Amino acid sequence: MRLIWEGILNAVQLLFSSDPEIWQITLLSLRVSGLATIISLIIGLPLGTVLALGRFPGRSFLLSLVNTGMALPPVVVGLVVSILLWRNGPFGFLNLIYTPAAIVIAQTIIATPVVTGLTAAALQQLDPLLRLQLLGLGASRLQMVLALWWEARLPLLAALMAGFGSVISEVGASMMVGGNIKGQTRVLTTAIVLETSRGEFARAIALSILLLALAYMVNLTLTWIQQRGARQ
Repeated sequence: MRLIWEGILNAVQLLFSSDPEIWQITLLSLRVSGLATIISLIIGLPLGTVLALGRFPGRSFLLSLVNTGMALPPVVVGLVVSILLWRNGPFGFLNLIYTPAAIVIAQTIIATPVVTGLTAAALQQLDPLLRLQLLGLGASRLQMVLALWWEARLPLLAALMAGFGSVISEVGASMMVGGNIKGQTRVLTTAIVLETSRGEFARAIALSILLLALAYMVNLTLTWIQQRGARQ
């Protein structure tokens, strides 16, 4: 117990000492996970819409794949991406292994099924007559989809929060494809693992507090937008 309290006190000192390495790691984590979440939203929102509204052969199979992907182990994603980006792999010529871009790719693969699955579930919960009513009023396909997105905006924001949460806290894929290189690919989760293995519990606790604070601030902002939309 004493070790924990000493670690917390040292962590507070580190946080208020403006340690440039800690803040560099924090900003990289936010940039990488934020970009991966945005890309997953760009992919998952229309894909989830097609799966929710479309009627075509193999739809149930694709939905089952997406739902399975929502529980995809990050280490499996890290392994696959590492093989693809390895120097003698299919995309080795891009020289992306052990770069922030590789982490973005892995995290996008992790977050996309989450966003896709929750988007499909949100749109499927809407009244089917709403779509017919919009089309009957002369709305185009695009206008209908935009109207449905607006109607389901609250669960769609929840899907966005879930996507961000699935990547900001993962460590396996980031470690495997990023290499945890100081000043280049070290993010909060991989730094916590490293400092813990070294016995540097003060820095590990400080980074953990930052990780929790970062996740909280992002989700607080999205929740505020969500609840503001609920009152409109």
